[in-house]
Amino acid sequence: MKKLRFFIDWLPIILFFLVFKYSDIFYATGAAMVASIILIGALKLFNKPVEKVQWAGLIMIVLFGGLTIILRDEQFIKLKPTVLYFVLALTLFIPQFFKKYLIKSLLEKQISLPEEVWKKLNFSWILFFVFLGCLNFYVASKFSTDFWVEFKLFGMLAITLLFTIIQAIWLARFKNE
Repeated sequence: MKKLRFFIDWLPIILFFLVFKYSDIFYATGAAMVASIILIGALKLFNKPVEKVQWAGLIMIVLFGGLTIILRDEQFIKLKPTVLYFVLALTLFIPQFFKKYLIKSLLEKQISLPEEVWKKLNFSWILFFVFLGCLNFYVASKFSTDFWVEFKLFGMLAITLLFTIIQAIWLARFKNE
């Protein structure tokens, strides 16, 4: 099931990239929208759970993709990752006021950590999502669309993998505590 989730999460992005390489950003946006709708529809059709982040991604691609296509303005689709990253940061930030850490609820079955570590982990992901949102905005506004598309797929993936590895190394210190 995890391999299927990975495929579902990455197919619209990969399709966007491939269509962009052979066409333009408007066709690529349409392809990503259609792929996202079909994938979520297939999950629902086969009674598979659709996670909140997948619903958020679908809403974002339909909203920002729709604006991009209707208004023929690529800035909307380029802004989508920034808005999504800021929404994810807020989603992690707001529950902290109630001493709830969303990261903990997602990972506590896999790893047992002291409460203070959950708090730091949650906060590090908040900062990371804010960083990604700002970085996407900067790249989208200062560089060509061709560069942004490459960066969105390869650069953001590399940065996320690096951050995840750093987090895993940091968390390994607490594994036996």
